[in-house]
Amino acid sequence: MHSRAWAGVVLAACLLSLARQSAADDAALFRVFLKDGPTLVSFGEFARVGDRVVFSMPIGGSETNPGLQLVNIGADRVDWARTTRYAESLRAAHYLATRAESDYAAISNEVARTLNEVAQAPDAAKRLSLVENARKALADWPRDHFNYRSTELKQMLTMLDDAIADLRAASGAGAFDLRLTSYAADPPPLIEPLLPAPTPKEAIEQALFVSRLTESAAERQSLLKAALVALDRGAPSVPADWAATTRAATFATLQSELRIDRAYQGLSARVMAQAGQRAHVGDVRGVEQVLLSIGRNDEALGRKRPEEVSSLIAAVQAKLDAARQLRLDRDRWALRSPEFRKYWTAITEPIDLFALFTRMKPALEDIKSLAGSTPAALSASCAATAPR
Repeated sequence: MHSRAWAGVVLAACLLSLARQSAADDAALFRVFLKDGPTLVSFGEFARVGDRVVFSMPIGGSETNPGLQLVNIGADRVDWARTTRYAESLRAAHYLATRAESDYAAISNEVARTLNEVAQAPDAAKRLSLVENARKALADWPRDHFNYRSTELKQMLTMLDDAIADLRAASGAGAFDLRLTSYAADPPPLIEPLLPAPTPKEAIEQALFVSRLTESAAERQSLLKAALVALDRGAPSVPADWAATTRAATFATLQSELRIDRAYQGLSARVMAQAGQRAHVGDVRGVEQVLLSIGRNDEALGRKRPEEVSSLIAAVQAKLDAARQLRLDRDRWALRSPEFRKYWTAITEPIDLFALFTRMKPALEDIKSLAGSTPAALSASCAATAPR
């Protein structure tokens, strides 16, 4: 092998065996940055589903086993630029703290094995192929590994390029692949500074903020209850005055939510009973009036439960459809009933005559066989056979 090429390969192998670095960071707590509000903590990755963002918010519990509350907010509220940058920064920090060194060791060992094979290759063409493969593996690695050790890899790639050039010259290859002469590293990513884990007070404040933000009554009540539990269990670690004031306000809000629930439950029961009664008798106009009353009652209650009202409207609409179907069936019967009565009148006499002959059959058979008949049987037979 050409001495300069061999020197470059040896130096690259030496650089691959440099001492490993280490890092440590918490990768569990992501952040969801809102456009007009505080930063929300997501335990683990958040999920964007259509126009919604779903994640688990830690509140209460311990650092190793936090209490988690499911949060569901509109995607249009999120500052996606910052949220995405933070997620990438956190993933990179987690990668550096956990897998970066082992992955770097793996690529180092792989390239080192390839370079050892270069010395044993039988000809220049084989050696060139091996070094080019090693160069490609190193060039592709930083892009998929958060640019870890990119500076060192750039130096190694430059030396491998020199070795490749010499090997090409030694093998008599006239053309030179310009793609091997430069290394264009990806631009450094925009780093979003990582934030510390929220304090118990911050976690409670975030839960209360989201409870005001969410459209779901069930989720809102769940967050309020979790905040109350966290206030009770975390009393020593939060300011006493703040805890007392916040607990009283949170409890009052939860009781108000429960009263609203009861009011809407009563409305639903009353409306469904009225709609069911009127639909049962086919009172379409009556069911329509019940349907219109839902909006008026919802307005009187402050329009606090849009989901429940939507479900109630759908249920009453089903009753209205049933009432219309019943009315349609009755109208069809009313149109057909005169013809049915004519038909019934037309077949009544033959049916009655058939029934009469059925009853007279034993007496007629007695007369036919001269088996003897009573005067009453003879009179009945004469009446049955008399022309009408």
